[in-house]
Amino acid sequence: MFKSLNPILHSELRLAVMSLLLSVEEADFVYIRQQTGATAGNLSVQIDKLSKAGYVEVTKSFKGKMPCTTCRITTQGVDAFEEYVEALKSYIKV
Repeated sequence: MFKSLNPILHSELRLAVMSLLLSVEEADFVYIRQQTGATAGNLSVQIDKLSKAGYVEVTKSFKGKMPCTTCRITTQGVDAFEEYVEALKSYIKV
């Protein structure tokens, strides 16, 4: 029986952001954009969706005079990602 895939995570860019944040304590917007190759506008929208779902915590600050947006995966985000991976496994023979 197939498990349903979380529609929030079933997006290439949102899944890439979550995967990236799982491997680091936190990451700034510029780093995430460089790693994913996403445009700033698209990445901003996708991070906002992850934040509204409670999967990512977003902190806005300044480095000198430059604005800095930092993202960190939440415990809820880790749980959702793990559930997504388990659901994905139900579609393939592992």
